Amino acid sequence: MLGLVALMWLLEVVDVLTRHAFDAFGILPRTVAGLTGVVVAPFLHYGFGHLAANTIPFVVLGLLIAAAGAARFVVVTVVAALFSGMGVWLLAPSASITAGASGVVFGYAAYLIVRGFMSRRATQLAVTVVVIAVFGTGLLAGLVPRDGLSWQGHLFGAAGGVAAAFLLHRDRTGGAGR
Repeated sequence: MLGLVALMWLLEVVDVLTRHAFDAFGILPRTVAGLTGVVVAPFLHYGFGHLAANTIPFVVLGLLIAAAGAARFVVVTVVAALFSGMGVWLLAPSASITAGASGVVFGYAAYLIVRGFMSRRATQLAVTVVVIAVFGTGLLAGLVPRDGLSWQGHLFGAAGGVAAAFLLHRDRTGGAGR
């Protein structure tokens, strides 16, 4: 996870040095070229302020997920990123280009919340309560449509987090597990 954060910061340094040449590689909705952005957009940001705003929740929530194992972290990250990216690709305004890790962050938060309810374990429910208390207002605000905000990425990232929770926490009898 820390390698991903280092990569995001390195890419932003290079982006600034190249006069924002990487900004064009975000998600361009409903275009074949824009599909590349679905994969690379979580690593790209529109300035250091944008990157810093995503880094803190990415690290905090990501560490909570990674504590359960690297494989789990990878699955949640990939599912949240793909859901978020495809939601943007399908629904964002056609003239927009979207980049940033906030869709993944919303996926992490949704995963941790749903995981707590599914597991019913005291420690995971405590994590759920903390995530809601610390990030809840920001999560709700990020889902409200407004100019300059990729609410589509946030909404579909959260949906990816829910999907990852169901994927990773269903036992063989169909009930909540792990």
